[in-house]
Amino acid sequence: MLITMSDKEIQRLAVLQDVRDHRITQVRAAEILNLSTRQITRLLQKLNQDGVSGMAHASRGQPGHRRHDDLLKSQCLSIISEHLLGFGPTLAHEKLSSIFDLNIPVETVRRWMTANDLWIPRSKRLKRPYQPRYNRDCFGELIQIDGSYHDWFEGRAAKCCLLVYIDDATGKLLHLRFCEAETTFDYMLSTRTYIEQYGKPLAFYSDKHSVFRVNQKSRQDSQITQFWRILNELNIDIIFANSPQAKGRVERANRTLQDRLVKEMRLEGIGSITEANAWLPCFIEHFNQKFAKCARNAKNLHRPLTESHLELDDIFTWQEPRKVTKNLTLTYDKCIYMLEPSPVNQKLIGQYNTFHFWSTRMGLWLSCMKDESSTTASSINWLGYSKMKWLRING
Repeated sequence: MLITMSDKEIQRLAVLQDVRDHRITQVRAAEILNLSTRQITRLLQKLNQDGVSGMAHASRGQPGHRRHDDLLKSQCLSIISEHLLGFGPTLAHEKLSSIFDLNIPVETVRRWMTANDLWIPRSKRLKRPYQPRYNRDCFGELIQIDGSYHDWFEGRAAKCCLLVYIDDATGKLLHLRFCEAETTFDYMLSTRTYIEQYGKPLAFYSDKHSVFRVNQKSRQDSQITQFWRILNELNIDIIFANSPQAKGRVERANRTLQDRLVKEMRLEGIGSITEANAWLPCFIEHFNQKFAKCARNAKNLHRPLTESHLELDDIFTWQEPRKVTKNLTLTYDKCIYMLEPSPVNQKLIGQYNTFHFWSTRMGLWLSCMKDESSTTASSINWLGYSKMKWLRING
């Protein structure tokens, strides 16, 4: 006869057999099993009377006292198969309660539906196959961009981020740049350098980093990030990958760079971001000679820049609309900036104006979209205006 026992019952049986064979005392057995001595005596009597089967719980294999009636179970499954076919357990539980007045716990409904093949748990479903995406045909048709955080200098400098631009059709590294963090201003600098060298690609392919996409719910459904606005003004599309595997080309390049680039910089004795950025064009050339391949179509889809240098200065800025108060002040990033009380600036009171912010190592530079105005800057955050001239804000 097959007897089913739990680990706890097996341990009890082993200790009680030691007591019966006089290898340990009942007091010691009580200490091992964390039971009283009287309970040990009862268990020994049961073992002598019923044998090993006496150690198994008497209710094992018997129907539960709180089980639902079989008639109710068959009625519930019949309703689900006839009226609620395709419903999930949670929704089926809600409809059974509200429409058919059957108050059955949702987990019980889930268990019954699973046992009768009316619901397949997510863990047992077949995984959706993701077919590999073929490379684009032309150079410049799709550029994958990503930031890779790593100890690039092996302790010679702090950990930093490497911005990687790689062509999807050829696998060529088009631009690399080290920066302290993956920020909007760093992507602005890298993207401008890239388009000035190669032209404007058809599209960028990125992850869903907050630099590229607004991930928080906003009252304005059409709100876009500063980087997305720049690409719109340059007529460049941006595509967001749903997983790291989707942009595997740049992810694999990151893995290769974390091996080869680190060792190359060690041999060159490079120990700072400035030195590395100055040397990277040489590395890119040797990397592409080894790993780049020809595109299926020899056509270059990069479009030439039609914007002037001054127009690019305006595009590659952080632009924010601000309303000028009666006191000739405006607020940005928890700071209040005062405008010079001139007749030209008096006309701006109550109006929304687009202010341009540009990040440098020395601080923030600002300007406003106005044709004619005065230019003043002082240590108390005065802000003057000029059409194409950046003004530093001290303090």
